[in-house]
Amino acid sequence: MFKLTSLNLNGIRSATSKGLEAWLAQAKPDCICVQEIKAQAEHMEGDFQHLAGLKGYFHLAEKKGYSGVGVYTRHEPSDVIIGYGSHEFDAEGRYVELRFDTPQKKLSIISSYFPSGSSGEDRQQAKFRYLAEFYPHLVALKAAREFILCGDLNIAHKEQDLKNWRSNQKNSGFTPEERAWVTKLLNEAGLIDVYRQLQPTATDTSYTWWSNRGQAYANNVGWRLDYHLATPALAAFAKRESIYKEQKFSDHAPITIEYAM
Repeated sequence: MFKLTSLNLNGIRSATSKGLEAWLAQAKPDCICVQEIKAQAEHMEGDFQHLAGLKGYFHLAEKKGYSGVGVYTRHEPSDVIIGYGSHEFDAEGRYVELRFDTPQKKLSIISSYFPSGSSGEDRQQAKFRYLAEFYPHLVALKAAREFILCGDLNIAHKEQDLKNWRSNQKNSGFTPEERAWVTKLLNEAGLIDVYRQLQPTATDTSYTWWSNRGQAYANNVGWRLDYHLATPALAAFAKRESIYKEQKFSDHAPITIEYAM
């Protein structure tokens, strides 16, 4: 089994102070894709180059305390791709791809952090530019290799993916345009939402993010923002999924899927 976890850390220093490394040592994923590291290279090289025996590879933001993604892995990659070639967004630390290629197969594990548009209209427009730019990258990648992209899309795809869908239809993360982008990625580009393949009808148990405002976590007023998006050949190997909520490392919960490969 290949055990793959994704977690938005909301700051690596914060998440590790809440017991993340001990949980990883016990859960033993093969790889964990992390988002919102919120640290600079000098902080990562000493304290956070490794977590629970896993070696990290990162795409960090130029701006301090912002964004940043990584993949921690038990397995040595054949290549590491930092950024996806975006003039606008690569400075924000949103994409790292680990390749595990052999003569028989081309396989990538990707950690990705999509922009949030919730802070204002300018960032929502940036999010739309990101989506328009990232889509052809994924289509081209799918034509060349098998991959699983793990990450915080900052989009809830369908009504079953958030508690208060009616009141959020004009809000960032659940606009018709964002939802349509995910639909197109699945229906036209042919990627698979692996969690939904395994749990097509789950609602309250599917959430991976809760606002820090009010009693959102206590009342399970959540959103499903964190995904495994896979090429069909890899999605076919998916056997089990779990969203870990016994401890709270961040405002997101880790989502783990086990693949029989």
